[in-house]
Amino acid sequence: MSDEDDRHIARQARQAALAIAGGGLLAILAPFLVRLTGVPPRYEILLYLVALAAFIWALAVTVRIWQKTRNR
Repeated sequence: MSDEDDRHIARQARQAALAIAGGGLLAILAPFLVRLTGVPPRYEILLYLVALAAFIWALAVTVRIWQKTRNR
């Protein structure tokens, strides 16, 4: 693989790491954010679903990275 491919893979890995970190923080802070803003509890579920979507997206990106680098 070329240097360009390595940079692309590293960028994808950074994006996946940020999605995992952001999803984790959102899941941890969801109850606090709901209480702070005073919105109905159903919005807490919505925040959890957004965090879950971030985790699933990061998993898909990680699998694609793994498949690209598996034959190195």
